[in-house]
Amino acid sequence: MATYLITGANRGIGYEYCRQLQTRGDRVIAICRNASEELQQLGVQVEEEIDITSDESVAGLRTRLGDTAIDVLINNAGIIKRVTLENLDFNSIREQFEVNALGALRVTSVLLPLLKSGSRIILMTSRMGSIEDNTSGSSYGYRMSKVALSMAGKSLSHDLKPRGIAVAILHPGLVQTRMTNFTTGGITPEESVKGLLRRIDELTLENTGTFWHANGEVLPW
Repeated sequence: MATYLITGANRGIGYEYCRQLQTRGDRVIAICRNASEELQQLGVQVEEEIDITSDESVAGLRTRLGDTAIDVLINNAGIIKRVTLENLDFNSIREQFEVNALGALRVTSVLLPLLKSGSRIILMTSRMGSIEDNTSGSSYGYRMSKVALSMAGKSLSHDLKPRGIAVAILHPGLVQTRMTNFTTGGITPEESVKGLLRRIDELTLENTGTFWHANGEVLPW
């Protein structure tokens, strides 16, 4: 039984990670600001009132966890806010950087002592953070913050390889969640997470630092 820690676990992809991992018999530590009723009913370990943009809050999480060994750290928490060229809201852009990029790096840095050789770190990024794949523009805060997150993941993959820790940079696909307004053109969270878990299970030091789609496609930077 492996121990998985998932941020942004109260709903959507984060909740589905928790559900599928718990179903297959892994230990799950669910991190969120406020737990949803459905998360509470899963019976996993829930750590509430954690703000990944706060040094103090993440340090408090580290204290709560004690010497708990983490096999897989899934940095899933993220936000999206529409920022167009005609409405360049710089406060919104900063907020997306704080959550999507700096928050994940903060959590990884603080919890790193709980990881060991053989552990894995997952950064949930987005195809919208691919520079080559950007054919429609706009979404400045989200796109820019996800590029930053992917770069952090690539650097982590190099820095942590000597410690035996592998890193994956994952795009979940277009998923029917609240973040996407339950788009009718997307896949279900269940389908997405099945693919994501296959990528995580296949992650090794040989393919560390790869930017994958949940379906296994290697995405362009």
